Formats: sequence, C-alpha cells, structure tokens
Amino acid sequence: MITFITGNKHKVIEAENIFKDYDINLEHIDFGYCEPQGTLEEVAISGAKYASRKLDRPVIVEDAGLFIKALKGFPGTYSSYVQDTIGNKGILKLLTDTDNRCAEFRSVIGYCAPNSEPKIFLGKVSGEIAVEERGNLGFAFDPIFYVPSEDKTFGELTTDEKNRFSHRKNSLEKFIKWYSSQK
Repeated sequence: MITFITGNKHKVIEAENIFKDYDINLEHIDFGYCEPQGTLEEVAISGAKYASRKLDRPVIVEDAGLFIKALKGFPGTYSSYVQDTIGNKGILKLLTDTDNRCAEFRSVIGYCAPNSEPKIFLGKVSGEIAVEERGNLGFAFDPIFYVPSEDKTFGELTTDEKNRFSHRKNSLEKFIKWYSSQK
C-alpha cells in the first residue's frame, strides 16, 4: 500500500488511472506539509520525508511545474502560486510578441518510508505554450500547454489520453518500476 499525499483531486484522478495498471494499492490522504522554497526535487524530498515520519507509513508526494523557455524557466517551482494569481491569461500576456513558446512540464515524485531516506523520480514532457486557451479538460495550465505531436493542448485531452505520455505518467512509472523491483 502506497499513500499519495496531496490536496489536488486532479492529481489523484491521474495517479489512480496510472496505478490501476499495476499491482500496487494506492490510497490518498490530504495531509498538509510545509513546502520549502527550492527546486521541485527539494520540495518532494522534504514533503515525503515529513509525511512518512508523521504518518509512520510509506508515502509519495508530487511536486510539478511548468517551465517556459522564453521566461527563463518561469513559473517553474512557483507554478501553483502563479496559477492562483495571474492564471493562464497572465502567462499568455507575458508571452505576447514572443516567438519562442517552448515549454516543459516537470513532475517529481518523492517516495519515503519511515526510517529511510527519500528517493525521487523525475518525469518531463515537452510542448509549447499555445496562443490562446483551448479545451476545458484537465486543470491549471493544461488549456495553454500545447503538444505538437497530438495537435492538442492538455486541456483538450482526456485523462486517459494525457496519461499515455504526461510528465506525471513518466515520473509515476519510474517510481512504480523502482518500487516493483524492491519486492
């Protein structure tokens, strides 16, 4: 049994859809923890270590961010705050008159069991920032994250379609492969 620590119901749905293909039971707990200012990796390590010791069980946490090349990686680790403050329209405004719209979603899974050191698993997916919001599926930056190979934004993809290749799928699969090899 793995406990996924998050307050984001959208992440839970995506993770449950990924875990259903493996013989690992996943439960979800909305358990708050203090996130340090730092990289995605530092946040995942800190959260996993704290939650596993407080709950006395193996846990995973996930920190994710949108990294936009023309904005020197912004919003990156501040993605949640930026989404809550300026949102998709603010990001699109920052990129007005910008030709380079390359972006990357990154997801870091932090795993920790009590009395052990955390392990991290990084997943990425490359794309571009669309010129306008498209689609009402997904959440947060999904309607502006365009995937050229799909000719759609994440906001136009169902959870199953997105879970074929998303950053979260990539990090969770790395974790699952490692975890399965530990049995």
